[in-house]
Amino acid sequence: MGVKKGLVLLEEEASTGNICFSQYRQLAHYFSLLCFLLTIITLLLTLCLVQTTFMFQSQSTEQKTKLGDLINRLEKLNKSYQLLFSQYPALNQYCPVSNSTTGDRKCSLCPAGWTPQGDKCFLFSQDRAEWISSQYRCMTLGGAVATVRTEEEQVFLWKTAQGLSQGDSYWLGLRGSAHGRWQWSDGTDLEEGPK
Repeated sequence: MGVKKGLVLLEEEASTGNICFSQYRQLAHYFSLLCFLLTIITLLLTLCLVQTTFMFQSQSTEQKTKLGDLINRLEKLNKSYQLLFSQYPALNQYCPVSNSTTGDRKCSLCPAGWTPQGDKCFLFSQDRAEWISSQYRCMTLGGAVATVRTEEEQVFLWKTAQGLSQGDSYWLGLRGSAHGRWQWSDGTDLEEGPK
């Protein structure tokens, strides 16, 4: 019996050892499967990261190229802008520099010192001169003595001149013709005036 009992114990130990060995083997199998899956996931994440990095680098390069092109275009436009103002100095009257730091300009309908009314500009000069001299001065400034075309213009000119005059008067573009009729400086008759 002693041998039989020893044999049973050995069989029990062997079977217990087989169970433990089988469990360790199964655990090692799961662990290696887990390592394999983690390796695959790591490789996929690395691939995605490399692809994303490459995509961002190509977009960054493209954006830098576009930015460089835009900067070049801006510089060309600024040169054209400066050339325009140097070739046409009269533009400085209508578009003076409003910010000397940036060189920005603010354009207006009329040059500085002129008064806008509708689509016209009027200069109420404080200089005293005869009609012919006044007409010549207006021409040198790029204008003409005032020709009244509408009642609105007539009222505007009268009120503005009255407010500025201090008893003085202003010339209009009206003169006597050789035919004894009154004409505007553009050659139209007075009767064709304010409408």
